[in-house]
Amino acid sequence: MAILLGHCNRRTGCKPYLFWQQLVLKISLMELPGLAFAVWMFICFYASVDSYPSGKIREACTSMIPCHGSSPQLSPEHTITVNGTEFKPGDNIEVHLSGPDFEGFFIQARDAEHLDSPAVGSFMLVDRKLSQLLTCGRIKNSAVSHTSKAKKKYIKVYWIAPGDAPKRVQFLATVVKKYKLFWVKIPGPVVSQPNVLSPTTPLHATSEAISTSHSVSYLSKPFNASGCGSMKFCIRNPSNCDPESASCFFLSFQEEKSSVFIEMSGPSEGYLAFALSHDQWMGGDDAYLCVNEDHRVHVSTAYLKGRSPPVLDSENVLEDVSWRLVDGILQCSFRRSISLPAYKGRFNLNASYYIFLADGEASEGGLIYKHRHQPLITNGVYNVTDLPQDIGGSRSPQLIKAHGALMFVAWITTVSIGVIVARFFKPVWSRSFLFGKEMWFQVHRMLMLTTVMLTSISFVLPFIYRGGWSQQAGFHPYLGCTVMALTIFQPLMAGFRPSRHAPRRQLFNWFHWSTGTTARILAVVTMFLGMDLPALDLPDPWDTYTMIGFVAWHVGIEILLEIHSYCLVRKVEVIEDDRVQILQSLTSAEAEGRLFKHVVLTIYVSGNIVFLIAFLAAINHI
Repeated sequence: MAILLGHCNRRTGCKPYLFWQQLVLKISLMELPGLAFAVWMFICFYASVDSYPSGKIREACTSMIPCHGSSPQLSPEHTITVNGTEFKPGDNIEVHLSGPDFEGFFIQARDAEHLDSPAVGSFMLVDRKLSQLLTCGRIKNSAVSHTSKAKKKYIKVYWIAPGDAPKRVQFLATVVKKYKLFWVKIPGPVVSQPNVLSPTTPLHATSEAISTSHSVSYLSKPFNASGCGSMKFCIRNPSNCDPESASCFFLSFQEEKSSVFIEMSGPSEGYLAFALSHDQWMGGDDAYLCVNEDHRVHVSTAYLKGRSPPVLDSENVLEDVSWRLVDGILQCSFRRSISLPAYKGRFNLNASYYIFLADGEASEGGLIYKHRHQPLITNGVYNVTDLPQDIGGSRSPQLIKAHGALMFVAWITTVSIGVIVARFFKPVWSRSFLFGKEMWFQVHRMLMLTTVMLTSISFVLPFIYRGGWSQQAGFHPYLGCTVMALTIFQPLMAGFRPSRHAPRRQLFNWFHWSTGTTARILAVVTMFLGMDLPALDLPDPWDTYTMIGFVAWHVGIEILLEIHSYCLVRKVEVIEDDRVQILQSLTSAEAEGRLFKHVVLTIYVSGNIVFLIAFLAAINHI
């Protein structure tokens, strides 16, 4: 931030700026190495000395001190207030920060007896335009900061008391009025738990009435995976993850006579949902939602119709409903009868279905938004009342994985190597022949035809998966179609290549180069856009950095070979006076150049294979 340490990424509001900045940078690197290098250095220098107002300040989680090169002020002008002095696990406490105009802030709750200890509990936002959640240490959403350096006078958030909170908790805030004018760890009110003897004192569930005839209770502890595969049917993502961890999505079914007891948990600030479906497409499904509604979890059934928002049922058929919302983890459990013939849209639980598991954001009024990323979908149909199993699932369909993998093979490996061979190995392999043609030409042609084949196969896979055109993928399919057209046109044009000394050969060479270069640039853009799509489910921001690394690797090799070619030419000169070659014979220079280029090519191919393996591993979540 211009306020506290922070960096923008693809989850922040500065995403469009960095996205296109990185994109233009990569295109420049592909074709204008000298200019791109200067631009790269300028951006790196600028980014290192400029500050960001994004509020992503995880580096200050422990000290709460902004690195602004000056000392904090002593007498604070801003105050922290709360709406209560006592709490119990699961309670929501209003926290207010107010005072004269300020640009940045950073709020945490800590053990009042040990203020240097890690953050306690998690927060929920009221105004996402002014504030955002941060994860400090292992506790998700355990801090709140600003989203921009716009002037503000008042901030309101909710603190959610965890199940393992200390007896006394104090709120602290760092406030930045201007870049060099700030206050650190402004002390706020202390809230406490009544009748708490020690952190290990057992917690008891509390109950509250809701609008239905059933009661809702508060879960005193997180779910666990004991009994998965032996007593209950479980779905976990990642596979075999611990439901108590901050990154585990968990769904379990346990048959109990004529009913099934269901547990669902995962990291979510808005809602968790699962659905039973006859196919792997959204629509016509039996859905169950746990929605964070005004800081309480509301559990309901719904019916999914196409890709429209779920239609919530007016009658609640669920019993023994319980929930827990602690440290950014939403958990809910309930019981449902195996058969509900009187309720339309409720499937019998003793049949086999595909199972979906999704999460997303919800508004303060309980309105849910489209899931943030691709839902987890089981790879086959399952009967949850049959033999207990412990399975995983995939957030990326197999056809989409294959599409991404083939495109990476084609445009990271075969095209890149083929271009290097044609550009730098023509003089090296011009005297070597393969199947009656110069070796460089045969290798280049083989790699490019492989690219055409892989691209063509990969191109049809999304259409097979979607059953038509996707309206959800932005510019990616449009650019993909353009790349496919250029990929087909390039070999067709090569089939009409004039002879080497024909008058039109120069014109052909120009068209051949420009078409190939355009295809490569658009392919990089298309892959960059594709990596952001939820269907591929690549780790963020690792995928962006790796792609930038690959482009830099390719450009670096091209620059190295260009410099080497220039130096090699300088070694063979003709003195005009004597018309005699000096310094080194052409044969010796060629031999030296051949060895160097072979070494560089070997290193380059090895590096490309490493990048390819990294991308393929990411696609398959290895």
